Amino acid sequence: MAGHECNGDCSHCAHAAEENAESPACLVRKNLARVKNSVVVMSGKGGVGKSTVAANLAAALSLAGCKVGLLDVDVHGPSIVEMLGLRGKPLMATEDGRIRPVDAAGVAVMSAGLAVSDPDAAVVWRGPMKIGVIQQFLSQVDWGPLDWLVVDVPPGTGDEPLTTCQLLPDPLGAVVVTTPQRVAAADVSRSLAFCDQLAFPVLGIVENMSGFVCPHCGKRVEVFSTGGADALAEKYDVPVLGRIPLDPRVCASGDAGVPFMASAADTPVGEAFAAIVEKLQKAADERA
Repeated sequence: MAGHECNGDCSHCAHAAEENAESPACLVRKNLARVKNSVVVMSGKGGVGKSTVAANLAAALSLAGCKVGLLDVDVHGPSIVEMLGLRGKPLMATEDGRIRPVDAAGVAVMSAGLAVSDPDAAVVWRGPMKIGVIQQFLSQVDWGPLDWLVVDVPPGTGDEPLTTCQLLPDPLGAVVVTTPQRVAAADVSRSLAFCDQLAFPVLGIVENMSGFVCPHCGKRVEVFSTGGADALAEKYDVPVLGRIPLDPRVCASGDAGVPFMASAADTPVGEAFAAIVEKLQKAADERA
């Protein structure tokens, strides 16, 4: 199920406690009532640049004039904090006791990496603790009015993506990230099967590291084998949203804590992200 259906009357909610306390799903729905569109960025495989895609997708949406939030629920490897230069940023509370997200290049950001005292320490948590943190981020962070909430979930089909997909109310869908190699695509296909099993909508596939465009002559070179995204798209009948070429400046930008889109939107990478944003906005308009 793509999310818990709630009619607003939590006293009759099948998931409420005996004392008629509001269920986590109802609390999330209330807290995200002013979020127009939510997108989950996922991949069945690590190392495909999923968090890089999530961070720059959020930045690209912001550059398009949208109000954007970015939630990183990767408890064990919250790389968004490093990519956006947020290490050491303190969390602040609102007057009503909720958590205030941190601003990064015009994007409201919350990450598990901001909530731990030592970002280099290993987070050794079992499932219930991780589920509780995700519930808290979705129900107690003051996201305010947003056009888009981009959620970066860790690789795989475990607690974090499952909890996120089940709690998000009325999600627009998933953006599934792969690389061109068919070996990578075989692993990523599990995320698409996961979405099928949950009846969670899939917006499409992003093929990251899709060739290399020379910054000097503009020639494109296929570094890896090709066809992975196309094979997935055909198998699951979903579109390819875009192909993001390799650019060493993307890596350097992430290491510097600045989203690449904030400074290089006119590059082939920037143009690829802009095209993806157009398709997402079209999907949002069609749903509305």
